[in-house]
Amino acid sequence: MSQHAPPLLVLARLIDTLNARFGQACAWLTLFLVLGTAVVVVLRYGFGIGATALQEAVLYAHALVFMGAAAWTLQRNGHVRVDIFYQRFSARYQALVEVLGTLLFLLPVCLFLGWASWDYVSNSWSTLEASSESGGLKFVYLQKSIILILVFTLILQGIAEIIKAAYLFAGRLPAAEPEVKHG
Repeated sequence: MSQHAPPLLVLARLIDTLNARFGQACAWLTLFLVLGTAVVVVLRYGFGIGATALQEAVLYAHALVFMGAAAWTLQRNGHVRVDIFYQRFSARYQALVEVLGTLLFLLPVCLFLGWASWDYVSNSWSTLEASSESGGLKFVYLQKSIILILVFTLILQGIAEIIKAAYLFAGRLPAAEPEVKHG
């Protein structure tokens, strides 16, 4: 990255880097999902042994894979789109659509989700909620917190996307600094 990049663009790239690293870490949990699920199945059906804690750990990891990597997926333009018209737009008009879509849809939905889930998560933390299953994990409150991680990382990524799109729309995205996709 050039030393002459505008401060907001530096901030956007910092957010990109943080969300990319976190998303990549979450993506590695898919290996645990496969192995953990296989062990649970072999133990249960091969040996008649229940592995509640491992089964719940797989569920926690599953939540982190999808909610923890959502902002990274957004950054990489990996979410499902209906872009019948969008793909034909100029880069400048696409940037305008990105800014409006983020401001009108992504950020309000994230703020609503954060507001709607705050009590759910904070109540779980206030009691340090644990699994109701015998042998289950004692960290249900951490699992529920993944919702707020989703909200926080998506809001940050939305801000980064707005900054980059605004610079592109204004024709001020430095040509020497092409968009870098992390991963």
